[in-house]
Amino acid sequence: MVMNMFKKFGVAASIAMFFFACVSAVPAQNNTVFSDPNVEYSFDVPDARWKMTVKPSVTNPNVEFVFIDRLDGHLEVRKLNVAQNVLISDVIKEEEQKLQFLPGYVAGREENFGGKLNGAILNYEYVRAGRPMAGRFYFLRSGNTVYLLRFTGFRDKLRSIRTQTDIIARTFSVTG
Repeated sequence: MVMNMFKKFGVAASIAMFFFACVSAVPAQNNTVFSDPNVEYSFDVPDARWKMTVKPSVTNPNVEFVFIDRLDGHLEVRKLNVAQNVLISDVIKEEEQKLQFLPGYVAGREENFGGKLNGAILNYEYVRAGRPMAGRFYFLRSGNTVYLLRFTGFRDKLRSIRTQTDIIARTFSVTG
């Protein structure tokens, strides 16, 4: 009987230790908020390993971030002015036409996306220097403006930070 209790306790203790090891292995999310007086938007940066490489200015409102290394994850934020009656799918098709010339380009599926701004996602793959790459573009609409969040990187690396790219896009909001 004592041995039977020990076995049950041992199994429960093993499960508890495994659970606590998994929880402690998950990195703490230290979200910071990106905002700048030269742009009218903001978003959460979910990990301190995202570093700004291009700061917006009065003459160049573009913003760029890199996750660890440019090939691990690269974000470019672009602002596109479009007519109110232009569909987001038409904006995606126009952007996709530019991508078709990438070596090994393979179109992925489009997805609807919702966050503080609604829109769509375009996924694709291509090859750079013999390595499989991927792109995940978020098209977020606010009136006559579509904000394009272009994430690119090694296919496996970009897939591993997808939760972070989704957080950035979900928290993207117009502040002005």
